[in-house]
Amino acid sequence: MSAAKIKAPRGTFDVLGEDAARRTALEARARSVLEGAGYERIETPAFEATELFARGVGESTDIVRKEMFTLEDQGGRSLTLRPEGTAPVCRAYVEHGMHKRRQPVKLWYLSSFFRHERAQAGRYRQFWQVGAEAIGSEDPAVDAESISLLAALLAEMGVRGLRLRLSSLGSHESRREYRERLQAHLRANEQSLSEDVRSRIELNPLRAFDSDHPGTQSVMRSAPRLLEHLSAQDAEHFAHVRELLDVAGVVYEVDATLVRGLDYYTRTVFEFTSDALGAQSGVGGGGRYDGLVEQLGGPPTPGMGWAAGIERIMLAAENGPTGGSTHSPPPAPVELFVALESPREDLRTAAFGLLSEARSAGLSAQMDLGGRSLKGQLGLADTLGARYVAIVADAHTTLKDMQAGRQEPLATNAVVHAVLRGQHAL
Repeated sequence: MSAAKIKAPRGTFDVLGEDAARRTALEARARSVLEGAGYERIETPAFEATELFARGVGESTDIVRKEMFTLEDQGGRSLTLRPEGTAPVCRAYVEHGMHKRRQPVKLWYLSSFFRHERAQAGRYRQFWQVGAEAIGSEDPAVDAESISLLAALLAEMGVRGLRLRLSSLGSHESRREYRERLQAHLRANEQSLSEDVRSRIELNPLRAFDSDHPGTQSVMRSAPRLLEHLSAQDAEHFAHVRELLDVAGVVYEVDATLVRGLDYYTRTVFEFTSDALGAQSGVGGGGRYDGLVEQLGGPPTPGMGWAAGIERIMLAAENGPTGGSTHSPPPAPVELFVALESPREDLRTAAFGLLSEARSAGLSAQMDLGGRSLKGQLGLADTLGARYVAIVADAHTTLKDMQAGRQEPLATNAVVHAVLRGQHAL
């Protein structure tokens, strides 16, 4: 008699044939988009100390309470297959002293992750994500750039029916008063809530907004909204993020019920969904996590990042790319560096608009997101080997050709055309 066939475990799958080719093409595009914006590749171990996720992701989250694959090794240490990517990247940031590097440190990954979930289309127990993290700057431009890069990648992959939901959770301090208001509302309506939501009123009341329980949904329709209780500083930060996204041409809808599922989020949160995916519509998302590095033993450090599901992208993509080289191209050189004459917000908005225009035109472009002086920005441009530097000022923008050693004043909206013309002249 022949032996019984051994199949892949439930919730896992093999990657082969055309599917493998599409994944290779997606990885190449992710590398082009992210490394063109100054992000470096990082890969963290599949196994991490369980404490990393309990402390970083949050003990009240579904991930830690229900979904982690955890085991004890022969030395008695508790290890967990990584269920998400941000906490491991922040652990690596602390462990390798990356706070001593030029800030923000911008990192990206494409890795497999593991959660004990009910297997269905687009949701697996072993799944792949592409993600990006910018650690070390609280500038709203970091938020806007991060969101814009994921929007660009999803657009390049042909994801159908794409929608962007955007909100702010405020800082931990401004959220404390709101949390008490929400808890009071939930306790007053406790008999209508699901058992799961009732059990989280003290630990994580915001997750009630994610419930699909009819009684809970009815209660949450009259619940206070966090966006109405932001501090002045948090509201200003969120307004500037929206302004920069408007300049970049990224379409979004503000959704006050968006809370995301992890405890480390602060201020900006966002999610891309696709109408092509049905009930499991989330493609990717993320937000700020300004206290996470400190929770993991590092110095107080702001951070912003996102992750997007590879399987979700491929399901939602229309005629996704296939074939091509199995080797990723080398990262593009920095063709344009955008600098600010002064740190005024109106100049930063104009500079971010120029950065977005340059990237839309296919240029590899970067700008400073670490609050440096003009001298520091020019030093960074030199370190990156930028071919052109555009200095945005009040009256005009000065475009410096670093190779030819000449410069000229231009209208800001003429800079990209001048750079493209200069490249064609080479």
